[in-house]
Amino acid sequence: MAATESSMMPLGTKAPNFNLLDTISGKNKSLQDLKSDKATVVMFICNHCPFVKHVQKGLVKLVNDYIPKGISFVAISSNDVKAYPDDSPQRTNERSCKAI
Repeated sequence: MAATESSMMPLGTKAPNFNLLDTISGKNKSLQDLKSDKATVVMFICNHCPFVKHVQKGLVKLVNDYIPKGISFVAISSNDVKAYPDDSPQRTNERSCKAI
């Protein structure tokens, strides 16, 4: 479990815009670039997390089932890559390409 408690925003809160590196394309993307008109799922995940590893195949299936229905998905890793090198953009890209 996380050492820091989450401070979850209330459900239905409008997501703030962001501009982050897309590890697959190597380009920066914003929420405006990625969101859909129907719904957008934003997940905060990381490569080294045993819980994420456990549900990865299910997440890939969920994404593949719902993208054709107009739902977009964004996975963000906000970990310090010095402390968690497996969460670096390069390692995230390697794992993402294997999962697709």
